[in-house]
Amino acid sequence: MRRAFVVASALLLAAFALQFVFAAVGAFTEPAHDGGYALHSVNGLAVIPALTLLAALFAALAKAPGRVIGLTLLPLGFVILQELLVTLVHAFTDDAGGSTPLGLTIGGLHAVNGIIAVHVVVGVLRAARKLAEPVAVA
Repeated sequence: MRRAFVVASALLLAAFALQFVFAAVGAFTEPAHDGGYALHSVNGLAVIPALTLLAALFAALAKAPGRVIGLTLLPLGFVILQELLVTLVHAFTDDAGGSTPLGLTIGGLHAVNGIIAVHVVVGVLRAARKLAEPVAVA
């Protein structure tokens, strides 16, 4: 189970890396439309939560410390916060549906939250690798 925890954590980190690629795809799609962010949405709302739950399950089955299991579940909180930030961005548009300074600032927090989530997942992967290291027999 420890090796499975490492693999699931590595896949979760890869999904987060792809999330930035998919955001760029959406940002650079011409003409701009909501369909450009489809991969970003599917990955963020389905793949990342599923891999988070899978990694947490393997962490628990590998008898990881409670702190590590909690850290492994933390990306779900980041996903929820991301959706809240997106909702707020859309709430703070002008009457014509255009961006406002407040909406753009909240949108920037969406990116910062994603960066923080990646750092957490790097910590999860490190903890998984450490847990999977062979124990030295004296």
